[in-house]
Amino acid sequence: MTDTRQHILATGRALVARRGYTGVGLSELLREAGVPKGSFYHFFKSKEAFGCALLDSFVEGYAEDLAATLDAPGLNGRARLMAYFEGWRTRQSGEAYEARCLVVKLSAEVAELSPGMTEVLARGVSSITARLASVIREGAADGSLPAHDDASALAVTLYQIWLGASLMGALSRDTIPYDSAMAATAALIDRKGPTA
Repeated sequence: MTDTRQHILATGRALVARRGYTGVGLSELLREAGVPKGSFYHFFKSKEAFGCALLDSFVEGYAEDLAATLDAPGLNGRARLMAYFEGWRTRQSGEAYEARCLVVKLSAEVAELSPGMTEVLARGVSSITARLASVIREGAADGSLPAHDDASALAVTLYQIWLGASLMGALSRDTIPYDSAMAATAALIDRKGPTA
């Protein structure tokens, strides 16, 4: 990836994390990035193509962070799973907009606006929940979690809980939704029997 393209994406991420995709105009993005319109169109054929590239870049970086947390050596499956959600709480409830998850920020905003961006988001979420399901199964294998009939369904449920907590946290501007999500997560992963 070229430096200019990466710079445009990094600038865009900071702006979009603060104000959303539709809240950022192309002129503002170009001004903030310090690049001419021609440079933008050299790398992206449209604002939607830029949005797709922005989300692809985010999902790729998120996958690396996810692997670092969920593959942490010396921790059992339960501890790795809880570390992931503790990290979610920290990122989403902090003041640093750039650290917040673009999936959370943009899911509702672009769902009806951009099929391409929605597809990137859906692929990213599917990858995340598949990895969470894998850790749930690993936790059952190492004895830190009870066996669950459907680890994939549990992973999706947990992700939905945290997505909802993030939306509620944005409204309440406190950590109460994240605290509730953490308690629900612990209760669900530690419960024996069917998960759905």
